[in-house]
Formats: sequence, C-alpha cells, structure tokens
Amino acid sequence: MKLIAGNSNRALAESMASYLGVSLAKARITRFSDMEIFVEIEENVRGEDVFVIQSTSYPANDNLMELLITIDALKRGSARRITAVIPYFGYARQDRKTGGRTPISAKLVANLITSAGADRVLTMELHAGQIQGFFDIPLDNLIVSPVFVPEIQKIFKGEELVLVSPDVGGVVRARAQAKLLNAELAIIDKRREEAGVSEVMNVIGKVDGKVCIMVDDIVDSGGTLCNAATALKEQGAKEVHAYVVHGVLSGKAVERISDSALETLVITDSIAATDEVRKSNRVKHLSVAPLMGEAIKRTSEERSISALFG
Repeated sequence: MKLIAGNSNRALAESMASYLGVSLAKARITRFSDMEIFVEIEENVRGEDVFVIQSTSYPANDNLMELLITIDALKRGSARRITAVIPYFGYARQDRKTGGRTPISAKLVANLITSAGADRVLTMELHAGQIQGFFDIPLDNLIVSPVFVPEIQKIFKGEELVLVSPDVGGVVRARAQAKLLNAELAIIDKRREEAGVSEVMNVIGKVDGKVCIMVDDIVDSGGTLCNAATALKEQGAKEVHAYVVHGVLSGKAVERISDSALETLVITDSIAATDEVRKSNRVKHLSVAPLMGEAIKRTSEERSISALFG
C-alpha cells in the first residue's frame, strides 16, 4: 500500500505511517500565485492500493479541494484502488434540509469525492449515521470507543460514572459507551433558539454526587458543552468532564471552556490542534492514529474492520 498525506493534518498521517511501519509517499501539494491547488505524485502508483489521508477541517474548502485534486491525480496515475481517509468529515452537520431552499451539503461533498475517483472512504464518527447512505461507494465509519473507553476506565477507576449526552441526537453514542463502561446514562434536554446558540433546559437522569462524562462527536464553539456542564453542576454532579472526538474549537471556544465548569475536555487528533488548543491546560489529547492505522491495514488486507469493535 501507499499512504499520501494532504496538508490538513500531516502529523496524524505521519503517526499512522509510523504505526503501519511505512513511509509516506512523496507528493507535492502546492499553490499557484492565485491560490489554485496543484498536486504532483512523485512516485509510481500504477496498480497500487493508495490511501489519501486528509481531514476536511478548517480551512474546509481548501482541504476538500486538496483531497479531490489528489484523488484525481492518483486516478490519472492508474492507481488500482483509491481510499479517501477522512478522519474528520467536514460539512457533515449539513446532513438534511433545515428549511426551505437550504442545501444538503454533506450529500454534495459525497458526490464530489465519488466523482473525483475514490473507490472507498474511511472516516470516523460521522455526525449523522445517514451520511453513509449519501455515498455510492463503500464507506467505513469508525467509532472511537476503543480509544475513549480504556482511557476513561484508567482515569476514573473506582468512581461512580454517568455518561451524559449533551443533546438528544447523541443518545445512541452515549448509551453505547455507557454500556461498555457499565455506567448510567443521562441526557441534556436542550433547545436551540438560533444557530450557534444553545440553551440548556433540563437534565434527564440522576447525576447528584457522581462523575459526569459528556460524550459527543464535535465541539465547535463549546457553548453546548459549557452550558451542559453548568446544568450538571447545578444538579449536584461531583465533577464534569467531556470526551469529544473532533475538536473544531472555533472562535473563543478555548477561552469559553477554560472559564466553564468543565474539569477537562479530551479530544482526538482527527483535526490538527491550533497553538491555543495545545497551550490550554483544560484540553487534553488522545491519538486515533493506531485505530485508523489498523483500519487502513485491514482494508488493504481485505480483512474485517468491524472486528475491531468486538
């Protein structure tokens, strides 16, 4: 197999390559003076099984175009199979029509990746499960439990835990991890009055005197998590921690989290951390390189990926 890294998260790509015991293939991804993207694959890929590693995080449009153009270059270089490895799938939150004359951008991005020439997609913790059905090519959606659950068991051994979903949409994810941890489940009933603003209404479940672990797929502005942490503390929670897969952390999110009732926010390296995120003592990091590296290996060897999750 050959691994090719885009510019969105080269550190994660290098960690995956290290796990697999291979070197990243040589590729040149540059910009013309007008910021058009140019890609040149500097190794022979004819007949090869190629994996393109690229999160479509900020700047989402640039990183998405890098991915599409790299796939096109590989297709024209006669690669046998091209797998788009997208640790963080941007535009996933636009997965349905939210009103009249609004797009379903996640479907559009799926069409673009397919049209560019990808044969399959490997991603992690899609915002909504139905996005898998937007693709006409095979898609593997990894879950992060093998990374989060052992860490939670190690850090909070002996504590009485409650797994908390910060909204109704994340209940399935929280319930699955609660089952693995033999913990109770609580739900935050939230009403969102407008985009980017959330208001916590109620806590469903018993949290008094317990350590609350909120689990979610994306933390962007941090408003939902911070409001939820306040509500849990008001209900008597002993401590509140958050484990979130994709740390978008835009705007003043890090500052907001530092001033909140959250003890810690644990995120993965699916999105490259900014300097502000790295410097924060409230934000901790876990790597998904071994999980995604193993999935790449199993894909290349035509072995089961679902076996990774028991």
